[in-house]
Amino acid sequence: MPLVRHRLFLFLLFSWGAGPLCPLWADERANIRQILEDPQAYHLHHVTMRGTVRDVVSLDPYKRPDETICYGAYLFRLEDEAAGIPVAVLGFCGIPVIRDPDVEEGDQVEVSATIQAPGHHGYHLSVSGLTIATDQEGIVQAIADRILPVVE
Repeated sequence: MPLVRHRLFLFLLFSWGAGPLCPLWADERANIRQILEDPQAYHLHHVTMRGTVRDVVSLDPYKRPDETICYGAYLFRLEDEAAGIPVAVLGFCGIPVIRDPDVEEGDQVEVSATIQAPGHHGYHLSVSGLTIATDQEGIVQAIADRILPVVE
């Protein structure tokens, strides 16, 4: 199992318990507007989206619920022609590393990610670190496990 996918699996397991994970491995193409219009239908679904990278932010190390420290995480916004969605790239946990983000402002990319919809009391990654999302926050976030450049 690739290291990033393994980390994503552990992250989701800590975040939502050992519920049905089958949708996690089913990859589907989606545009961002579809996801934002009905985030509950995409909760824990693994999707592929295309768009432009905006607002890249490197994060300070953060702690997982098991107190393991993770390094090298970053956030960005993926925008297509109709909408934008926050994307989190998880850090390397337990190993202190310095890593620059794999993307830059304006890059055209294809992102494979698992969607987190609001209302499930899971965790989300923000500039404040790993925090528990509340129902009122209404946060929809994509947790990336693969980012590829779009070559046209």
